[in-house]
Amino acid sequence: MYAKPLFRTMGDRGLLVEVGDGIAPDINAGVQTLLYGLSARQVEGIIDLVPSYRSLLVTFDPLVLERNTLEQIIAAVWDRRSLIELPAIRTHEIPVVYGGEHGPDLQWVADYHGTSIESVVQMHTAVIYRVYMIGFTPGYPYMGELLPELDTPRRDTPRTHVPRGSVGIAQRQTGIYPVSSPGGWQIIGWTPVTLFDPGLEPPARLQMGDRVRFLSVGPGDLA
Repeated sequence: MYAKPLFRTMGDRGLLVEVGDGIAPDINAGVQTLLYGLSARQVEGIIDLVPSYRSLLVTFDPLVLERNTLEQIIAAVWDRRSLIELPAIRTHEIPVVYGGEHGPDLQWVADYHGTSIESVVQMHTAVIYRVYMIGFTPGYPYMGELLPELDTPRRDTPRTHVPRGSVGIAQRQTGIYPVSSPGGWQIIGWTPVTLFDPGLEPPARLQMGDRVRFLSVGPGDLA
């Protein structure tokens, strides 16, 4: 975690605010705190706030809000971050059918690590994951971190179609595809849980800072 945020120019109306270097819960919590602190201030001229693992992209109208003023506001929020109250942590239990037609890469992952399918499933379900960010497609949760023993590379060739509900892993991340889309993560299972519904508010079921626990179930348990 940086003592002070770093500012990087992103065009004439974007400011990238970096709060740390690397993927870690405390750094991500710093991003989340800055997100909620700026949202609460409702600063005129700020158009959007887009959080990621270790940074916050602030888009703004330079005709309404000067960059120097924006940096001062962000710095003031950061200095008072200990006073910002984050939402209560929500933990979601997500049932997953592992392997078979729903997890076409599960055997490959087991072979890559020189272990069994059962061991891969046990390792994947052993962790309560933090939702670090939402991105890629609407409602897609980037979650971590996988156990070091399950650190797995992406596929050499991405698929052009990954079904909605597919559960994947890549490096020490895990995620769920909320909609059918292309994708390059190793698909080890599938869940029937709906993660994105544009008719709801918010439309994404999972939010930054939430926790997720995966539960291994059989196909018959979903009936």
